[in-house]
Amino acid sequence: MINSFLKNFCLITFALVAPITLPAGGIQKNLNQNKFLNNTKEIILSSNIPLYSFPEKNAKELLVLDTGSILSVLRNWKVSESEMWIRVELASNKLLDDPNKVTKGWIKM
Repeated sequence: MINSFLKNFCLITFALVAPITLPAGGIQKNLNQNKFLNNTKEIILSSNIPLYSFPEKNAKELLVLDTGSILSVLRNWKVSESEMWIRVELASNKLLDDPNKVTKGWIKM
């Protein structure tokens, strides 16, 4: 009786604790993968800059970003020594803004 109780207790404990450590489930082992507000690189524009769909001179211009817009830097793309592009995300309120609004794109530095 005690042996089966102990076996069932261990089985239930494992079934409740083990899934939260799996990669597809709850806890993530590496917290550096997450973007926290204090770790993000943000820039504030000092002039109007066009936002492009991809990092190329003849890319489609999605919109023109206004002076003072706050952007989060997602990645850099260096085409040559004189040409550098930055993938950015616009600061937005995902609950209140239009879901079709453009929030990511490329700017040329």
